[in-house]
Amino acid sequence: METPRINGERIRRYLSEGKRFDGRKMDEFRNIQIELGISKKAEGSARVRIGKTEVIVGIKMDVGEPYPDSQDKGNLVTSAELLPLSSPRIELGKPGFDSIEMGRIIDRCIRESKFINFEKLCIKEGEKVWNVFVDIYSINDDGNLLDAAGIAAIAALKSAKMPGYNEATGKADYEKHAGKIPLSDDFPISITFHKIGDNFIVDPTREEEDFSETRVTIGSLKGTIASMQKGETEVITFEDLSKLLELVGKVYKDVAKEVEKQVK
Repeated sequence: METPRINGERIRRYLSEGKRFDGRKMDEFRNIQIELGISKKAEGSARVRIGKTEVIVGIKMDVGEPYPDSQDKGNLVTSAELLPLSSPRIELGKPGFDSIEMGRIIDRCIRESKFINFEKLCIKEGEKVWNVFVDIYSINDDGNLLDAAGIAAIAALKSAKMPGYNEATGKADYEKHAGKIPLSDDFPISITFHKIGDNFIVDPTREEEDFSETRVTIGSLKGTIASMQKGETEVITFEDLSKLLELVGKVYKDVAKEVEKQVK
């Protein structure tokens, strides 16, 4: 029972000296790898690896009714399933809080950044719209599943093809393609900052994440803030928030560069 406490003290001491055990800088991600088109059944799909952390996202679309408060807009439904194969800490059963929270955070990042043009997903106002389903699955958890899921969702959306629309049946025609999902040129990136001691880091390993005292996930669009979600129980001060707002632009630029390079 003493090992976690000792490891936590070592991590805090290293961070106070500006060091991380794997040699990265505080604001540096591990190697990001993106693979597209991994599912033949999905409209778009992506596998993202950040270090040893691995996530798969699939995009599915169908025709449905609009929400009552957005009669001329398509719908977005984002869900996450943390699979037991990705970590011995995850048990079989209904989605837990972490799964639900991940789905909501990624949904908010996509929605609030205006990445998807929902108006163009309207088929007939008040009657027929396209539903976009973003399904997230964890494959291996070595820390920072949140940001891996966010990157995978953006990559899958950018690569997705819309099915055709059959006017006679009022349903999707999956044998045809009707171009790309209407997206903005600029895309959001989910960046999660973890505070350990007096220091903030990005892209924690599992060991670092275990000793995170608080975290803030910022949905960033070219360095601006589209969404923000705080996690864990410790408070965050105004000074802390100011630090994050200074850091987010640089981190976004670095990560977005990798996404652009790998997602054509």
